[in-house]
Amino acid sequence: MFEHLDTHGFMFMGAMTLIFAAMLVLSVINGLPVFKAEWELTKASRKIHYIRDLGLLALVVGVLGQLNILYGAFKAIEAAGDITPGLVYEALRTSLTTTMYGAIIYITSFLIWLGLSLRLR
Repeated sequence: MFEHLDTHGFMFMGAMTLIFAAMLVLSVINGLPVFKAEWELTKASRKIHYIRDLGLLALVVGVLGQLNILYGAFKAIEAAGDITPGLVYEALRTSLTTTMYGAIIYITSFLIWLGLSLRLR
């Protein structure tokens, strides 16, 4: 993971890692009372939605990171002039990493949210 932080920019990968950590902390803080049945239904339901929202934020940051990387790659391709198709493929592959990381975080947050919301019912 740390090599991706360098390759794909600390700004986007680092932000998504912080969002992922915050989502996990929020899941534990809001999930334990749900399993202990200590919260009322409306309050707990409202609080666990933040877990899914943080995952969606990570997905959006991933897409923005992909667009940023593609923009930089296309500027470099334009400046270089004649390039090989392999260079274009490598730029596309590299740019997809941030989106995939954001999607993994979103899927994780969605599954945690789904488990907690089913437990509330």
